[in-house]
Amino acid sequence: LLPDYYLTLIRMFPNFYPYFGEDCAYILKSLRLGLRLIRYKRSRPFYSILDRFLDAVRTHPTKTFIHFEGRAYSYAEVDKRSNKVARALQAEARLKQGDTVALFLPNEPSVVWVWLGLAKLGCPAALLNFNIRSKSLLHCFSCCGARVIITSPELQESVEEVLPTLKEEGIRVYLLSDSCSAEGISCLSNEIDKASDEPLSKDLRSNIHVRSTALYIYTSGTTGLPKAAVVTHERVWAASFVQAACGSTAEDIFYINLPLYHSAGFLIGMIGAIERGMTTVLRRKFSASQFWDDCRKYDVTVMQYIGETLRYLCNSPKKENEKNHKVRIAIGNGVRSDVWTEFLNRFGDIKVRELYAATEGNIGFINYTSKIGAVGRVNFFFFPFTLIKFDIDKEEPVRNSEGLCIEAGTGETGLLVGKITQRSPFIGYAGNKQQTEKKRLPDVLKKGDLYFNSGDLLRFDHENFVYFQDRVGDTFRWKGENVATSEVADIVMMAQCILEANVYGVKVEGHEGRIGMAAATLREGENFNCTDVYNQVVNYLPAYARPRFIRIQPCLEMTGTFKMKKVKLVEEGFNPALIRDTLYFLDSETKTYIPLTDEIYEAIISMEIKL
Repeated sequence: LLPDYYLTLIRMFPNFYPYFGEDCAYILKSLRLGLRLIRYKRSRPFYSILDRFLDAVRTHPTKTFIHFEGRAYSYAEVDKRSNKVARALQAEARLKQGDTVALFLPNEPSVVWVWLGLAKLGCPAALLNFNIRSKSLLHCFSCCGARVIITSPELQESVEEVLPTLKEEGIRVYLLSDSCSAEGISCLSNEIDKASDEPLSKDLRSNIHVRSTALYIYTSGTTGLPKAAVVTHERVWAASFVQAACGSTAEDIFYINLPLYHSAGFLIGMIGAIERGMTTVLRRKFSASQFWDDCRKYDVTVMQYIGETLRYLCNSPKKENEKNHKVRIAIGNGVRSDVWTEFLNRFGDIKVRELYAATEGNIGFINYTSKIGAVGRVNFFFFPFTLIKFDIDKEEPVRNSEGLCIEAGTGETGLLVGKITQRSPFIGYAGNKQQTEKKRLPDVLKKGDLYFNSGDLLRFDHENFVYFQDRVGDTFRWKGENVATSEVADIVMMAQCILEANVYGVKVEGHEGRIGMAAATLREGENFNCTDVYNQVVNYLPAYARPRFIRIQPCLEMTGTFKMKKVKLVEEGFNPALIRDTLYFLDSETKTYIPLTDEIYEAIISMEIKL
């Protein structure tokens, strides 16, 4: 028997280290996953996520892989469809290993079998945001070096808008349809139907290795047009393990309602499902009214979210059977503490696994505990990182007399940076060396070191929990999407009456993220043309990126280096009672900008007007 002293210590241990058990379980799980990744990396030939999928096809060919709009697709069926796609593209587009293909497709299963078909040919896929248009669309084609684009009938009109430029640049366009009248667009469906569904030779992808590019996923990052983050096969594997780290198993059914052009929907959701060998339920877009009905219909056990979607669920009308479901895990990011609490109270004991990561980044966190509000736990066991002091006004790290950064203390907000090493590399952005270099921060803790600049402000508390605080630079997040302010400003300034525009995000009570607002100056002799500005932003920007508020100023305040100042504008917000400048509000009902009155402001704050 143990002496009373030791028994007392054992009983008191949980009071001093309440998360010790969960920390140990997570570390052991992560170690097992890490060892698996090392084994895959060392295998010859390289064992990719495609090989994992093919193993799943052999193990359980009849198991449903994807439920979509009343149709169930088995692992074997998706495999055969991808074989046909690969053979059709091989014959029609003459694709060979290493050729990049852009996918401009809606949220539907075709994204999966087209991607698998490309993977079987050893071709990286560039996943394009199906909301982008015009200039952004052309930019995304060019920066990843794609010479082929595959699209669907519902997005054909958007492609036709830029078709003359695509033809000039020699980019071939293929449509997943039986017929097309547009000159310069080739139909692919007939060729796919005629193609053989027999397996393809592994020799077609014989040169693929762990550091080969698997995907390009676009991020607006800190400035400018979307940037193509290079996603290697190593990064694909690491992202696919998120589900396993959160407790998902092969028996789970995973609900994907996020876009497949995002890392969350594609890497964590769909690729994570392949890694687990599970069944997925795919939706074209999120629907709060149908969410729980879908979960009950398909016996969903694991769901994905962003902060906005959980808020939509909490704002939906209450029903008697809200806890009548099988969902046990929710994986996502960006949920506020109050929404998190309400979600659990309304919908039952669901393990919310809030995480922090960036597509191109080399550091991430998972909150594997029940601590509401945290995005993870501090754990230096795997990858080196730190928080450094950051000057918000100057938008740069604070450095000491030796030119080194200063680490932020416990409880202090700081810029998250991850050390760039062989084990935690930062690959960067395709075709954009300038933006890649901007993300590399030298001389952080000692001369000659190099860190990845996340562009995010976080805070570590005394219990080693991690809390997301805010974004820095020229990007804000709204409706689960990153909005690059310089791109939005370019569109606003296309209006005849606008001379200059300074775009930023402002907080709105009751909403996650920041909504778009623009401070603008008018051309000499011009009045604000509500209709023209409205037409510009609606025609060229997706809904989440449109400035909902415009503030007309006599001049825009600049820094000494001619950068537009945003901090004060962000703090002042859009309250007409506190701002002397004329304010306008984008009114979706009247399809124009209207003067922002006190009444409209109160209706927005009280959520009578939905944003």
